[in-house]
Parts: sequence; structure tokens; C-alpha cells
Amino acid sequence: MSVTVRVPAKVNVQLAVGAARPDGFHDLANVFLAVGLYDEITVTPSDALRVTCEGPDADQVPLDRTNLAARAAIALAERYGRSPDVHVHIAKDIPVAGGMAGGSADGAGALVACDALWETGASREELLEICAELGSDVPFSLVGGAALGIGRGERLTPLEVGGTFHWVFAMAGRGLSTPAVFREFDRLGEGTDIPEPVASQELLAALAKGDPDALAAAVSNDLEPAALSLFPELADTLATGRAAGALAALVSGSGPTTAFLVRDPESAAAVAQALVASGTCRTVRTASGPAPGATVAGR
Repeated sequence: MSVTVRVPAKVNVQLAVGAARPDGFHDLANVFLAVGLYDEITVTPSDALRVTCEGPDADQVPLDRTNLAARAAIALAERYGRSPDVHVHIAKDIPVAGGMAGGSADGAGALVACDALWETGASREELLEICAELGSDVPFSLVGGAALGIGRGERLTPLEVGGTFHWVFAMAGRGLSTPAVFREFDRLGEGTDIPEPVASQELLAALAKGDPDALAAAVSNDLEPAALSLFPELADTLATGRAAGALAALVSGSGPTTAFLVRDPESAAAVAQALVASGTCRTVRTASGPAPGATVAGR
């Protein structure tokens, strides 16, 4: 028997970042929107824990116990007093090291898959608790849709979305380390008064109305200056998308993927074509959101 779980990528339509805390983390006001790019996680009984991966840039995915999917299997097994003897296979379609929570998605997907395979009967609250232990973005990968994350981003409040939002994502030629981007954020903000992060009421209203113009006027990412400082070429990608008619352009999370909000699928195709022709990025994908969270897709 095996279980396959489908889990989406995310874009941060707002990422407000506070000053570094004594524990090294940052308080966030993180408005997540799940979008229709998916990884599929399949777990099968095995004589030992094993991780394999296929898909774009699969060679960059760790296959040892540091992989979030492996850590999820271990965490659930420990909680229920069993051995994490499963083969976890990851079919990647979410960009690797792209700021779209691909690793977090794999962790949430493996957790849901192992729960179904082992029939643990864990409550949703238990699964979310394990997700929060695994990483700040993992709980949202489980929940999907749209949500406001506070604390490190792991404490979620679901958000109403009144329509479908269309996006174009441009993948860069290399990755960016999330810890490095946060360190650069701290360096750039040294000696300044960094305000407490709060969600934009205008942005939440735009999501609830399903209004792409209002959302475009409200999107923001406090990590974008740090990402651009470490990867200046991203500015050319952002400028190309804006010139091609995107309503808004921003770095997705810690980057280096850049995200372009567009009005409709036809606009998405035009912006995607311009980005490909520009040579300012490696690959381009289109997707829409909100998308459902981790979902059992097959047994």
C-alpha cells in the first residue's frame, strides 16, 4: 500500500518583518496565498526510512534526514511510538530554493501521507503542532487557501478570498539562502527603528473582494531589499514583468523567485512570454490561487 499527497506552493502577498528576536527569529505578519504549483509526496512501507526525489532541480534536494519530508515522518512516528520505516518519494514541481515553500510543502505532504498510511488518527491540531515544530511555513502548506501567519509565521488565521488571482512566476538561475536573506535584512536595518509587523487592512480587503487592482496596490515584501542586495539581477526581472503589463511585481518570500500579479490568463501568457524572451530568468510558470492545502490524491 502507498499514499500520495498533493501539496501546493505559496506566494507571500504581504511579508512584514520585525526586528530580530533574542532567539534569532523575527516576528512576522505573513499573508500567504497557496497557488496551483504542486509537489506530490508518495509514502510506501519500507524496511528503513528512505527519501528519493525526481523533477526539476531534484539534484539540489537533500535525501538524508535533514529533508523536511524525512523529518515529518520521524516526528509523527516518534509521537505514536513507531519506527519511521517508509520510502518517501518526492515528485517536485515547486521550484527548489525559490521562496515558494517547496521544502515546507514536502514536509506537510509527508506528514499527511504518513498519517494516512499508518492510520494514526492524529487530529488536525496535532498535525499543525508537528508542522510548527518542523518550520515556520509548514503549517500553511498543510492548510492552503489563504491565511495570515504571525509569530514566526506558524500561527495561522484563515482568510477569506473572494475570487481567483492569476500569477506568473520567474525562476532565477541560482538559489538564495533564506537565513542569508534574513541576515542581510538585519544588516540593512542596523541602527534603524524597525516597526512591529502588522497585516495591511487594505490587502486583506482586496483578497476578500477578489480585486486584483486593489491587491496589486497593497502587496509588499520587507525581505525584497535584502534579496535584491544579494541578487541584484532580480531587479531586471521585476522591471521586465512590470513593463510587460503585470499589475504588481515582487520577490516571493526570501526569493529568488519573482512573482507577478496579472489580471487574467491572457495577461499571464503575455507577461510569461516577455519574461522568457528577456533572458532575465531561467524558467517561467503560470498559476492561480487560492489552491487547496495538502490533500490525499491517491492510495
